[in-house]
Amino acid sequence: MNIMDNKNEFKPYIPADKVVPEFTVTSIVIGIILAVVFGAANAYLGLLVGMTISASIPAAVISMGIIRVILRRDSILENNIVQTIGSAGESLAAGAIFTLPALFLWAEEGKIEFPSMITIFFIALFGGLLGVCFMVPLRQALVVEEHGTLPFPEGTACAEVLLAGEEGGAKAGTVFTGLGIAAFYKFVADGLKLFPSEIGYAFKGYAGSQIGIQVLPSLAGVGFICGPKIASYMLAGGALSWFVLMPAIALFGGDATIFPGTDPISTMAPDDIWGNYIKYIGAGAVATGGIISLIKTFPLIIRTFKQAMASMSRKHAQENSLRTQRDLPMPVLLVILAAIVILIWIIPTFPVSPFGSLLIVIFGFFFASVSSRMVGLIGSSNNPVSGMAIATLIIATLVLKATGTDGTTGMVGAIAIGGVICIIAAIAGDTSQDLKTGFIVGATPRNQQLAEMIGVVVSAAAIGGVLYLLNEAWGYGGEEIPAAQATMMKMLVEGIMNADLPWALIFIGVFVAITVEILKVPVMPFAVGMYLPFSLSAGIMAGGVVRFIVEKIKGTDEEKKDRADRGVLFTSGMIAGEGIMGIVLAVLAVLEVDSAIDVAAKLNISVPQIVSLVIFIFLLAYLYRVCMKKSK
Repeated sequence: MNIMDNKNEFKPYIPADKVVPEFTVTSIVIGIILAVVFGAANAYLGLLVGMTISASIPAAVISMGIIRVILRRDSILENNIVQTIGSAGESLAAGAIFTLPALFLWAEEGKIEFPSMITIFFIALFGGLLGVCFMVPLRQALVVEEHGTLPFPEGTACAEVLLAGEEGGAKAGTVFTGLGIAAFYKFVADGLKLFPSEIGYAFKGYAGSQIGIQVLPSLAGVGFICGPKIASYMLAGGALSWFVLMPAIALFGGDATIFPGTDPISTMAPDDIWGNYIKYIGAGAVATGGIISLIKTFPLIIRTFKQAMASMSRKHAQENSLRTQRDLPMPVLLVILAAIVILIWIIPTFPVSPFGSLLIVIFGFFFASVSSRMVGLIGSSNNPVSGMAIATLIIATLVLKATGTDGTTGMVGAIAIGGVICIIAAIAGDTSQDLKTGFIVGATPRNQQLAEMIGVVVSAAAIGGVLYLLNEAWGYGGEEIPAAQATMMKMLVEGIMNADLPWALIFIGVFVAITVEILKVPVMPFAVGMYLPFSLSAGIMAGGVVRFIVEKIKGTDEEKKDRADRGVLFTSGMIAGEGIMGIVLAVLAVLEVDSAIDVAAKLNISVPQIVSLVIFIFLLAYLYRVCMKKSK
């Protein structure tokens, strides 16, 4: 079946007049579990490397492994509901971690109280529900009417996985193998600490520079999934920071003490130079990259917005009589929207008037339109969610300051508003991909939209606990969890509100990003590479190199696709496995029993760095072997 036929000729896999098990207790329970698991794992991953991965495909294959192989049930629509709920956890986590850790950073500095779990829940819940509600009227315009025009890469790929359901057991096994290997690897490296997970070397003759690599499964997984091009852009950004800008600062700074640093530059280690100066340069580059992405898509934004309004004004009485065209009723959506507008106005976390509350919702619909079309064209991984959040933060901070809501109240309000918008964009993009999958397999849109809301509610309830756990274990902004985007958002809001941002450093990043854009290099991965430690980008590049080798080996297009698909499933499992183990280790750290399992400290042993490198190479070799394994 050609799933990309013209919409007038398209027939879903399950016909509209056929009713099969779909919105069942089994699918809801499994979906909720996966939403929490993938949400926690992606929160950890995003705070570590500054990006998340789509959970739709791994959720789909795990669902098939459980429903088809273990429970012996046979319904593609049940599997679709599971992946719909499960992927909501990942998307909500992606939106939350880009902004909300800023509140924890301020609390650590003593500027505010730690955010309550209720506050985090409401920010996540409002953003998630608005993202789903806004996608309901957009579905007809983007998923149905533009079928064959907008590819929705992840949604279409997930449908293909579901349609290949007879292979569910083998595919699920690949995901679980990656999950188990990565969890064990992470426990040995960062739990038992039998070998260091990061190795590095500072060049004495080239002050300010340092080469290194974090030998972690999740980084290799991200690099494989993103591919060698994106990984190389990140590595290039890291190389500019760690081998050009930092040595230049060390060379020209000498014994001077330059704001925002408080010590002479000559006394600073490479990590100190990065923390005091490169973070601001990287923040300027990331912010500019997000704004450039927004400007480039502006014509698309206007066109999508017009389509969405036209779609809402038209009646689809005949189509809505079909099971596959039934959306949530508009009155239900309007009640939810009205309730959220009132609650945003009432809750003190959002220091806005009723009109300001309404503006947040209108702004959210605008960015939901952008996000849903962007993922339709280029996929969720390239969705400029952080760019939308940056634009929102800058506007919100300026407006709050201009209206007299300044100081910490204004800063917290700006982050809360930015968090809602960021989550709206992330969830709208995920919902559009899920609805595309459902359109292809013949799902009932109303059931998927309800499933997405269930995933949002559960994930919103869980994300606060995850954020508290990670902060209690390691604290944001350090080596374990740099929280790149959230730290950048914090700096921007502080700088605008207090007028003390080191603008010279910010503008260096701005013009680096503009130069990179002129050279036609994707700005966002390059800018994120500038911002993050070089060792992270190097670990990601290692996975990208494996993907490059796998795709360059001779074979038919179908063989190459099979290799890449196996690699994506295995590395998705690796990312989930390390993320889950990261949460487990965080629990042990909070309970203060992490030292009890520190075998290296107890035995007083120090493993050479070369051992870590060799183990990582063996992991990469196994990933290569999984990719090259012949299909049965």
